[in-house]
Amino acid sequence: MENFTLNSDTLQLEGLKVTQVSVYPFFLFFLLSYILIILANLGILVLIFIDKNLHQPMYLLFCNLPVNDIVGNSIMLPRLLSDILRPPSERLISYYECVLQAFTTHIYGTTSHTILMIMAFDRYVAICNPLRYAAIMTSNMVVKLTVSAWGVAFVLVGILLGLTIRLNRCRTLITNPFCDNASLFKLSCESVFINNIYGLTFTVVLFSASIGSIVLTYAKITVVCVTSKNQSLNSKALKTCSTHLCLYLIMLCSGMIVITLHRFPQYSDYRKLSAILFHVIPGSLNPLIYGIQSREIRTFLSKLIHSRKVS
Repeated sequence: MENFTLNSDTLQLEGLKVTQVSVYPFFLFFLLSYILIILANLGILVLIFIDKNLHQPMYLLFCNLPVNDIVGNSIMLPRLLSDILRPPSERLISYYECVLQAFTTHIYGTTSHTILMIMAFDRYVAICNPLRYAAIMTSNMVVKLTVSAWGVAFVLVGILLGLTIRLNRCRTLITNPFCDNASLFKLSCESVFINNIYGLTFTVVLFSASIGSIVLTYAKITVVCVTSKNQSLNSKALKTCSTHLCLYLIMLCSGMIVITLHRFPQYSDYRKLSAILFHVIPGSLNPLIYGIQSREIRTFLSKLIHSRKVS
């Protein structure tokens, strides 16, 4: 029979179900992933900060992704690493820490979409209106786009969590490796109809706006490239857009897998693992893909390595 505790301040995380044999391989994998995420994303931020040639709207907007990856993974992965080494009965977390983790988790997922949307707008202006690019993508416009990407996420996620924290709680078990909104409102014995409706609306609107803007942007870019005889323009469009599109597809596929597995309770262990990988995979690959594909970043790194060899 289930025990009910009204509004307990201490919750228990179910965590990942790993065998004694696989505990340390899992721990090592996530530890190395976290180190890679921090070093790679910080490295990209430092490169863009110190090289004035990278102080362009495209790179300044991209800076939002490394910041998002660092914050999103720093809230989730260190806690996950400590829980892997603990027995299930000792995986305790305070309610307020759980709410904070859920908030940052959903901010991470939402801004992953909004940041790539504003980056798509930048690519659209650069390719479809190259002569007006400098006039449109000013410093003020970069700031406005950045504030919009984060502001929309904070408002939408704030409402999402606000609807959840109003509920009384009668359970204490978080059936997830980390806290999220669905795990929190499932602790309540009250009606969560409004939460389900808003959560579904939130997801549909976010994915529709994200996919719709990307499709529309790339459709217009494709038309310009097909009708243009400018080989230089087409080559530039292919390089910059392929990088952006690759980042977007990695993020979208990772998120879609998590959402799809929610519909199959029998695969709950795979859903938990995929929810963690939604943070780990984009956070690891984003700086590597952008760094390898960007000519300016490759040039800066080659000069840096060459100067060190000479010295």
